[in-house]
Amino acid sequence: MTHALNNNKLYNIFNVLTIKKENKMGKKKNIIREYGISIIAAIIIAVTFRTYVFARADVEGKSMYSTLNDKDVLFVEKISLLTHSFKHGQIVIFDSGNLNKDIYVKRVIAVAGDEIEIKDGMVYLNGTKLQENYLDKNTVTNPGPFLTQNGKYKVPEGYVFVLGDNRGDSVDSRMLGPISTKALKGHVVIRVYPFNTFKLF
Repeated sequence: MTHALNNNKLYNIFNVLTIKKENKMGKKKNIIREYGISIIAAIIIAVTFRTYVFARADVEGKSMYSTLNDKDVLFVEKISLLTHSFKHGQIVIFDSGNLNKDIYVKRVIAVAGDEIEIKDGMVYLNGTKLQENYLDKNTVTNPGPFLTQNGKYKVPEGYVFVLGDNRGDSVDSRMLGPISTKALKGHVVIRVYPFNTFKLF
């Protein structure tokens, strides 16, 4: 009888230990599963964030000097792509199409419906001389081949007219013509590098 009781006690202890072990293993599996779900969620959020919200852009060249410099690192918001609500003065990036560079960084000067003209070294928007405080003093803006040929130009629907701030060293709409909003990749909101030139736009 005593022997049977002892066996029952051992059996019960073994069952308790087994249950505890299984519970411990179950907790480990739950923790691993939760970590896995968190990692997958983080990847999805990061990809979504990069695809639809923000992206990094590196400046190449001096066409936006002195607002932006070569090797500056920017962050570009992409939400405005959904509504195509680009505004005068915004700095945007866009695909270079068949040209050699990956992207261009320029400033929006005119949007759909605007009439642009360049004469006597100045930019006129809808008949009024444009105040461009972001340009270096004594900057002269030449019309380039596109506006020389077209004179006053009305920007069509679905396009913007862009210029570089360094007017003497910029390939922009004066050569390329208006840029389709479908080619735009967003507008610049922050310069994060170099750190001592951090700036919100």
